[in-house]
Amino acid sequence: MRHRSLLILTSVLTTGALTLTACGSRDDKGGSDNNADGGGVTVVIGVDAPLTGSLSALGQGIKNSVDLAVQTANKNKEVPGVTFKIEALDDQAVPASGQANATKLVGNKDVLGVVGPLNSGVSQQMQGVFASANLAQVSPANTNPALSQGDNWGKGEFKRPFKTYFRTAATDVVQGKFAAQYLFKDAGKKKVFVVDDKQTYGAGLAAIFSDEFKRLGGTVVGTDHVTVKETDFSSTADKVKSSGADSVYFGGQYPEGGLLSDQIKKTGAKIPVMGGDGIYDPAFISASAEANDGDLATSIGYPVEKLPTAKKFIADYNAGGYKDPYAAYGGYSYDAGWAVIQAVKAVVQANGGKLPSDARAKVTEALGKVSFDGVTGKVSFDEFGDTTNKQLTVYKVEGGKWVDVKSDTFNQ
Repeated sequence: MRHRSLLILTSVLTTGALTLTACGSRDDKGGSDNNADGGGVTVVIGVDAPLTGSLSALGQGIKNSVDLAVQTANKNKEVPGVTFKIEALDDQAVPASGQANATKLVGNKDVLGVVGPLNSGVSQQMQGVFASANLAQVSPANTNPALSQGDNWGKGEFKRPFKTYFRTAATDVVQGKFAAQYLFKDAGKKKVFVVDDKQTYGAGLAAIFSDEFKRLGGTVVGTDHVTVKETDFSSTADKVKSSGADSVYFGGQYPEGGLLSDQIKKTGAKIPVMGGDGIYDPAFISASAEANDGDLATSIGYPVEKLPTAKKFIADYNAGGYKDPYAAYGGYSYDAGWAVIQAVKAVVQANGGKLPSDARAKVTEALGKVSFDGVTGKVSFDEFGDTTNKQLTVYKVEGGKWVDVKSDTFNQ
């Protein structure tokens, strides 16, 4: 999604205040010009996410998980002489706000990396700002392929637009095809009605799904669009009902997706609605007054709760006193933050134990070489800055809860 990038910036959170050491002065390149006095330096990781509004459940999980990574690094003295902190900024899932936040983070010379944002459309407005300042961003949730592979990726022309952009989330190319294959082969659905919310994430995901579904031999019996933040989708629901579709694919987020599922079922069309990671949230279920057992969603990675590599993350998060759950992108956010921390560590080690004057550029370079065992599995990036981890899971609503029904590594 999210679309499925963040700096190391965050205000003091509910877990308590961070202890900061004295900070060396910085030059205009985002590096420290004097940190050899033994006092140590503060490195900020910026976080940009929707911290308020309809997607705040996901945004708060992102922020808290990066905070946990920072606190863990400080506790373990992961980078001797460096104290990490975060500065979290709220984009409300609005591209213009994300761009303003990117400018603010760039202006803070202590920021050496950013985690976020959640939404691909927001990231489109942030990438150029970060690139102009050699400031790396790592998104735990962006899934639009163009962000890393260029606008012509669908034509087989791959060109990385910005060397500062990375992500720990798999792209919609992977997710859309995986969803189509499950719906056609595993669920046995042959006639799908496709709806999207006209946004970068939703429309792109729906297009990839549709192409793969038709390639497999399925039929797209109709298409329609809904508008974000509207609540009456009865006309779309009526079109679905009259089309004879045996399933619906929705490219969008859970606020609209849950209401769409509800209104489709109220027409008497008792067919499953499937979507991407944008609808994989308990709020999708609660938004529907009608029982929506059987609805489906894909999400990046395997269920965090079932990963042996995530046990410590879950335990530490629960012990951290965060009032909001880590949600769908918690593990990927922690790994994104930890990737920045490891890049900073590599840069400091290569420079005799201190930050160089061109720290931002060096951190960006080091990120491309990062490789470690993270919460979500092996964390590393390919030549486009995309994650090398292509694991996905299909979830189904059963008894009013999301239950994982199939996990696999996508190799196509």
